[in-house]
Amino acid sequence: MNILILQGPNLNLLVLKSSENGKRLTLDKLNKAIRKHVHGKDVTLKFLQTHKQFQAINFLQRNRKWADGLLCIPTSWAKYDWSIAETLNIINIPIAMVYFDDPFSLGSNETESIMTGKKIHSFSGQPVDACILGIDHILS
Repeated sequence: MNILILQGPNLNLLVLKSSENGKRLTLDKLNKAIRKHVHGKDVTLKFLQTHKQFQAINFLQRNRKWADGLLCIPTSWAKYDWSIAETLNIINIPIAMVYFDDPFSLGSNETESIMTGKKIHSFSGQPVDACILGIDHILS
């Protein structure tokens, strides 16, 4: 199974959010936890973290036929980026949309999100736990 991992704006600064509460979580540690979770499960992951809308859309469009699912951590895109929301619905693959609870929240949550659709399921929680729930949903 092939899974895309799209990580939105400011996730590269996750360590700054985590240092506010004494827990040191970097984007690299989060990605390692995701890789570890799928290890031995015949899963290929392709990651992109970007602040740029056009790069995210290109990533989704270029990989839509390769991917069996998408884990997306949209951060601020969840509130404001209609172009990405539209692309997600057009590519028509199973999508796990992940939102982080406080103290890791990057300003968006499931209730405020424009990222909705038939193939989009949302997961909220602490970063590693929410990502694992999303991956497990895609795998099921």
